[in-house]
Amino acid sequence: MKILIIEDDRVASDYLAKALSEKGHVTDQVADGMEGLMHANSEPYDVLIIDRMLPSLDGLSIIETLRKAGKDTPVMIVSALGDVNERVRGLRSGGDDYLVKPYAFAELLARLDIMVNRRGIPGTETTLTVLDLEMDLLTREVKRADQKIELQPREFLLLEYLMRHSGQVVTRTMLLESVWDYHFDPQTNVIDVHISRLRSKVDKDFEKPLIQTIRGAGYSLREAS
Repeated sequence: MKILIIEDDRVASDYLAKALSEKGHVTDQVADGMEGLMHANSEPYDVLIIDRMLPSLDGLSIIETLRKAGKDTPVMIVSALGDVNERVRGLRSGGDDYLVKPYAFAELLARLDIMVNRRGIPGTETTLTVLDLEMDLLTREVKRADQKIELQPREFLLLEYLMRHSGQVVTRTMLLESVWDYHFDPQTNVIDVHISRLRSKVDKDFEKPLIQTIRGAGYSLREAS
């Protein structure tokens, strides 16, 4: 998932971003309410994690503004304000869930999964299929020709991106920005290494390779011509 964290406590925000990244999620971090609202309005996120108390614009105002604008991105509210009235106020402002600080990361992660999976947004895909390759976005299970493929979190994100853009050429820049959240070229072979690992799992034991290198352009997930 691509997640926006709007949290002015830098230590808490960094810890959460690191923990989510280790689980294979891509995160953006914003410490200011108005800046957070701009990000949430201008970029596609799977979920927003929003603190209640923020500089320039509080968390509930962000949510209410987004809802009035027709944005239905799932929102997890995190706050030290934990009494019943505050939690009810947060949910009525348009939040999908409310977690009181301090919280356990395992609980937040479980709540995020449940919140997103049960949201029931029309048209939300739960499976991706390209030829004999199948990916279940809820269980994070991948199969090719009914053979289960075990992937690491970053490999899963990489394959998901390739499958969502099957038949298209995806560039290194597209992969760096979408899978690694890099908005610059780190001048490393990180993409090549992960593509190689992915090929060893997705293509190695099959007659027809699906992950194609397009010389001078990037990569494409499609049957070889």
